Amino acid sequence: MEKLKGKTAVVTGGASGIGKALAAKACSEGMNVVIADVEQEARAVTHAELVRGTARVISVVADVSQPAALEELSARTLDAFGSVDLLFNNAGVGAGSTVWESTLEDWTWVVGVNLWSVIHGIRTFVPVMLKQNRPAHIVNTASIAGLVRGHHSASYAVTKHAVVALTEQLAVELERIRAPIKVSVLCPSWVNTRINESGRNRPKHLRNKTEMPPTPEELKAWEQLQKFVQRATPPSEIADVVFQEGIRQEKLYIIPHKETVEYIRMRFDGIMKDI
Repeated sequence: MEKLKGKTAVVTGGASGIGKALAAKACSEGMNVVIADVEQEARAVTHAELVRGTARVISVVADVSQPAALEELSARTLDAFGSVDLLFNNAGVGAGSTVWESTLEDWTWVVGVNLWSVIHGIRTFVPVMLKQNRPAHIVNTASIAGLVRGHHSASYAVTKHAVVALTEQLAVELERIRAPIKVSVLCPSWVNTRINESGRNRPKHLRNKTEMPPTPEELKAWEQLQKFVQRATPPSEIADVVFQEGIRQEKLYIIPHKETVEYIRMRFDGIMKDI
């Protein structure tokens, strides 16, 4: 897609981090923008920032792990702007540790937001895009964790691998029917976002019933991680790459951090070695 002015972008998890940067980039392209986020205060702040210019922006409070929320998001989008041309399935969270130590609540929350929200977004918006019968694009946010082995959160790694596979499958299915819809999966490495603080938006019914207070060692590690994240890639740079490599060049895989190619190669070399 080249001409974006006057078209409509929908961004889930659009109140902060990469989602906010994608929404801002869409506004700078002259697009109508719909922000969906479960964090009400951040959503209101982001909405206020974006509408200071000439952008046409609406925002919706939505728990995108629930299919009804995506249906309402679609209805609100079509009522406001009449179409949807870019869909960013971007909402994401992180929790838990190993496969067996992560609680059922950890798994349920992370799978719900990171994977089910993408499935709901596709099932809700693709029929709309097909009916429009004009160029459109879907970008699903995964992670470099979806292309390599190992992560400190099992549920995060599993869902990000799943989002990569889901995007690949969607691309094949749309190609089969020659639909004018392109698909990309975003796989960044470290970005300066609050993903490590996503527990602030965790629903009460999915919070762990018992949690041990952090040890001094864990607190120190947390402080070091926060300092590292603050020096990581700004979300605006990720948004620029998404629009250039994904939307305009129509790449299936968007990998902003080119230095991660070696880790990707190691995984696939390991697969080939075992054949």
